[in-house]
Amino acid sequence: MNGAASKLPNYKLKHTLTGHELGAVSVKFSPGGAWLASASADATIKIWDPHAGKLVRTLTGHTKGCSDVAWEQRDKYICSASDDKTLKLWNAVTGECLRTLEGHTNYVVCCNFNPQGNRLVSGSFDETARVWDVREGTCIKVLPAHSDPVTAVDFNRDGTLIVSSSYDGLCRIWDSNSGQCLKTLIDETNPPVSFVRFSPNGRFILTGTLDHKLKLWDFEKSKCVKQYEGHTNEHFCLFAAFITADAKGKWVVCGSEDNSIFLWDLNKKDVVQRIPGRKGPDEPGEGHCDKVIAVSCHPDRKLLASGSLNADTSVKIWEDDT
Repeated sequence: MNGAASKLPNYKLKHTLTGHELGAVSVKFSPGGAWLASASADATIKIWDPHAGKLVRTLTGHTKGCSDVAWEQRDKYICSASDDKTLKLWNAVTGECLRTLEGHTNYVVCCNFNPQGNRLVSGSFDETARVWDVREGTCIKVLPAHSDPVTAVDFNRDGTLIVSSSYDGLCRIWDSNSGQCLKTLIDETNPPVSFVRFSPNGRFILTGTLDHKLKLWDFEKSKCVKQYEGHTNEHFCLFAAFITADAKGKWVVCGSEDNSIFLWDLNKKDVVQRIPGRKGPDEPGEGHCDKVIAVSCHPDRKLLASGSLNADTSVKIWEDDT
């Protein structure tokens, strides 16, 4: 392979990880890259060795399905968000549940640690985002964030800002210390915002909306600078991620409700790879056979992880070895 083709990503299946009884709706590589965590509608969190393709441990304790999982920066602790209205803090090494964080009054659907590992932000169907003291297990701020369920929350790279997204069509930027809303971003057509995250350099935010679009925003200027299309997204909250570990280029990756996975060129906005899905478990191929909800990118290797809805309970690891 040479020329233009060799400059494109070429992810192929490396491992299919089985063990969940329902879909793995959130998958996250640990910041150090040694582990992968998956949160499932079966109310468990599993920790995997993504390189060997082996299950390391299963964390149990939630009474309803889990929607998200997040790692703290040292790979030692993880947090899970659940429909049982709680978050749980776990020792990822021992599997021990250290704390249960209570306060949300509806499903908790998203969570993330700050880079320092001493704060946690969560978002819920109760329309609030909450900031928690990790060591004490106490809620230190309730952000009256939105007028519809909160779909995603994230800290920026130095932990000074929080971004939240909601079905109300808004993204909001918050001062993580004061809890003050600094900025509200709204799309002209106001579609429900199903996902948001800061870019690795902290200058942009990536949003997913239920009109089949991903957008990259310069939030200081309140301006959309890139738009990515081609995937199907009108019903579910699909995770998206940045691939920065590839010398060939920088990519954006997201699942799709047609069971496939899409990769775009970050700058040119072109679709550079589509990993096709399957219509059902008996159809040949390597892709998922239900809507791909979850994606995560390894911090320094060309590895992707993906998870989907309940007709396909597997977690898949993809590798680009070109």
